[in-house]
Amino acid sequence: MVISHKHKYLFVALPLTASIAISHELRENYDGSFIINHHATYLDFLKIATEDEKNYFVFSGIRNPLDQAVSSYLKYKTDHERWYTDPEKLKQSNFLIKYRNMTRFNFIRKNDPDFAAYFLKHHKIPYDNWSRLSHQTFDFIIRFENLQDDFAKALELIGIEQKRLLPVVNKTNKKDKDFLSYYTPETIPRAKRVFGPFMKKWGYDFPPEWGDTPVPWWNEMELEIINIFRVFYWKYLRSRI
Repeated sequence: MVISHKHKYLFVALPLTASIAISHELRENYDGSFIINHHATYLDFLKIATEDEKNYFVFSGIRNPLDQAVSSYLKYKTDHERWYTDPEKLKQSNFLIKYRNMTRFNFIRKNDPDFAAYFLKHHKIPYDNWSRLSHQTFDFIIRFENLQDDFAKALELIGIEQKRLLPVVNKTNKKDKDFLSYYTPETIPRAKRVFGPFMKKWGYDFPPEWGDTPVPWWNEMELEIINIFRVFYWKYLRSRI
């Protein structure tokens, strides 16, 4: 999380949405400084914010989950920046996140699966992330797919003149393949069930060639039931476990 008292903005860093690049750029060139921790939620901020700070311009990011799933797979597969083998980096994750990451990392290291096998093994219930807590109340959302233009727009809305294009950092090696090419016919029905409600909420579309099937109401109901437990975890347990 990055705050600027000079420009009165708050950037909420949602994982895997270019948050590292944006946070670094804000601190480097736009008078930002870290507050709480890198992936603190807006609710964490409200617990300590002054009345004036609660009126700051708030922005964050979002990403197509089809792309994000591929990126995560490749990070596990390549042990990206030794996130899953460096003891010091492992200490930075709470117990549940570390358990999930190491389960997936060890599965890939042991079995060397393609993306389809990994996806079918580890993506079974409707997807969501802690953007559910507050993102829809923010002043602006940077879409990963429109990163440069949206970052420029965020600065414009804050009233800051952009100094340079946003540098690319922490990039996942995708071997120049489009993320959709990782999805096989056997993974498409699962992807539509798992990601459908989230994509509908954020205005993302499945590729036309996957078929124009509306997200079933029971799929959305399943997500809402699961999110009862997720929201409790995101609000009350995430920073303590």
